[in-house]
Amino acid sequence: FSALVVAAARARKLTGAEAAEAEAPRARRGFGSVFDSARPAHGTAAMHPPPPGPLGDCLRDWEELQQDFHGIQETHRLYRLKLEELTKLQNNCTSSITRQKKQLQELALVLKKCKPSLPSEAEKAAQELENQIKERQGLFFDMEAYLPKQNGLYLSLVLGNVNVTLLSKQAKFAYKDEYEKFKLYLTTILILISFTCRFLLNSRVTDAAFNFLLVWYYCTLTIRESILINNGSRIKGWWVFHHYVSTFLSGVMLTWPDGLMYQKFRNQFLSFSMYQSFVQFLQYYYQSGCLYRLRALGERHTMDLTVEGFQSWMWRGLTFLLPFLFFGHFWQLFNALTLFNLARDPECKEWQVLMCGFPFLLLFLGNFFTTLRVVHQKLHNQQHGSKKE
Repeated sequence: FSALVVAAARARKLTGAEAAEAEAPRARRGFGSVFDSARPAHGTAAMHPPPPGPLGDCLRDWEELQQDFHGIQETHRLYRLKLEELTKLQNNCTSSITRQKKQLQELALVLKKCKPSLPSEAEKAAQELENQIKERQGLFFDMEAYLPKQNGLYLSLVLGNVNVTLLSKQAKFAYKDEYEKFKLYLTTILILISFTCRFLLNSRVTDAAFNFLLVWYYCTLTIRESILINNGSRIKGWWVFHHYVSTFLSGVMLTWPDGLMYQKFRNQFLSFSMYQSFVQFLQYYYQSGCLYRLRALGERHTMDLTVEGFQSWMWRGLTFLLPFLFFGHFWQLFNALTLFNLARDPECKEWQVLMCGFPFLLLFLGNFFTTLRVVHQKLHNQQHGSKKE
C-alpha cells in the first residue's frame, strides 16, 4: 500500500512538470503575459492556445510593441543621463567663459593704462597683445552662440525665460534660412497689398488691414532677430532698432481715424510703402546671393543676415543699390516734413499726425547717416590701401 502511494505521488509530480513544459512554449510565444490575467486557475481552459483570428493577431502585435517599448525606455533613460551631463558641461563652460572674459577686461584695462608710458620697442608687443585680446573676445562670442544664455529684456517680456539657443549648426542655419524666406515672401505680399490699396481700393478697412499686417510683420521680425542674435547672428544695432521704430509707426498709422488729414497723407504713404517694399525685395534677393558666395569663400559668418540697409560686406557687387536706398531715405524725410506741415493746419485735430512725423524723421536720420558712415569708411579704407601700395 505504501508503495502504491509513493507511485501515485510521483505520477502527480510528473503531470505537473509536463504541464509546466507545455506552458513554457506558450510563454515564449508571447501570450503568457496577456492570458495569465484572463486564464482560470483550474480546468482545461488554461491549456488552450490563443484564440485564432483578429484577436490573436492583435495580441501578437501587442507583445511585439511591448518588447519595443522596453527598448525605448532604455534609450530614453540613456538620453536623460546624457542630457544631465550636457547641462553640467554647459554650466561649467558658461562659468569658465564668464570668468575669463572678466579677467580679459581687467587685463585690457591695465594694458590701456600702461600703454602710454611704454618705451617704443615695447609698443609692438603691447599692440600684439591687444589684438590677441580682441581675437579671444571674438572666439568667446562664437562659443556663447552654442550655450544657453539669459534672454534680453524684449525676449523676456514676449517669451519669458525660455531657452532659445539652438544647439547645432544645422538648426541655426535652418532657422536663419527660414527667417530670410519669411522676409522675402512677406515683402512680396506687402507690395501687392500696398498696390491694391493705392490704385484699386480706397477704404479705411483695407488700409487698416494693411497697417495691421505691417505691425505684425515688424513685431515678428524683432522677435526672430532677437532669437538669431542669441544664436550668434551679428546684426548691427541700428538695423535692429529701426524695426522697433517701424513697429511703433505702423501701430500709430493703424489707429489714425479716417478724415481730412488722413486722406491728405494716405496716397503718399501707400506709394512710399510700395516703393520701400520693392527696394527691400531687391535687397533681400541680391544680399542672399552675395552672402552665399561670401560664406562659400569663408569671408562671412554663417549666421550673417540680410538687412534693410547697406553694410560693408555689400561693397563688392551691391553698390548699385545705393541710389535706391538714398532715394528711400529722403522719401522718409519728405514724409516727416509733410506730416509736420499737416500738424500746423488749423483743421488738424488728430494726435497721430505728429506721432507719425517723428518716427519718419528718426528713420531718415538713422538710415541715412548709418549708410553714409559705411560708404565713407569703405572709401577711406580704399584710399588708405592704395596709398600703401
